[in-house]
Amino acid sequence: MSGPQCCENPPTLDPSCGAGHVEQLCGLNTYIVGSQDSKLAILLLSDIFGYEAPNFRKIADKVAAAGFYVVVPDYFNGDTFVLDNPERPLMVWMKDHGTDKGFEDTKPIIQALKSKGISKIGAAGFCWGAKVATELAKCELIQAAVLLHPAFVNLDDIKGIKVPIAVLGAEIDETAPPELLKQFEEALATKSELDGFMKVFPKTTHEWTVRYKDEDKAAAKESHLDMIQWFVRYVK
Repeated sequence: MSGPQCCENPPTLDPSCGAGHVEQLCGLNTYIVGSQDSKLAILLLSDIFGYEAPNFRKIADKVAAAGFYVVVPDYFNGDTFVLDNPERPLMVWMKDHGTDKGFEDTKPIIQALKSKGISKIGAAGFCWGAKVATELAKCELIQAAVLLHPAFVNLDDIKGIKVPIAVLGAEIDETAPPELLKQFEEALATKSELDGFMKVFPKTTHEWTVRYKDEDKAAAKESHLDMIQWFVRYVK
């Protein structure tokens, strides 16, 4: 499920932002940052506004600073969602950019990373990207996942998870409300063989981790730290 909150506070895209660089990876422009010598990679899967959002690239830079090789693909091929385009509302745009396509596009990226000598891979998905990360976790194509204010993720998805997963949610979220996240938590609790973590951030709204306002900066920073700590623990 997605809703109006997915579109709030759109970023001003900047292709030059970030400490990394852009290169082609499996046919997609990809923002890459981190040590080329690292054997541990993290895929960051964006929301509908894509990989050129400055705050999103700042998060990638933070993850890289923790010792990971960070890969941020442009799943939308430059065609990010435009809020003020009345001819192409979100669900129309989604017809061209379904999460199923994102999942298929990620498979060769994972293979390419392994061919470079990467031994472990984690994935963090934000809103749209959370569904892609979930599918990767269900197929064990990654070693750990983090979902941040997920969209399109349902209870059956969570029941199918096969790798350690953390879910970071917002208290005020129509797309992934706390009631749904509670169901996720209960489902994960039945998996004794699997480590799951659930956290709902008070007073935050959907997308706060990447499109945060001034009053959300502290919570956003905390969520980034939680995400990094999860990967430090399970992608090693």
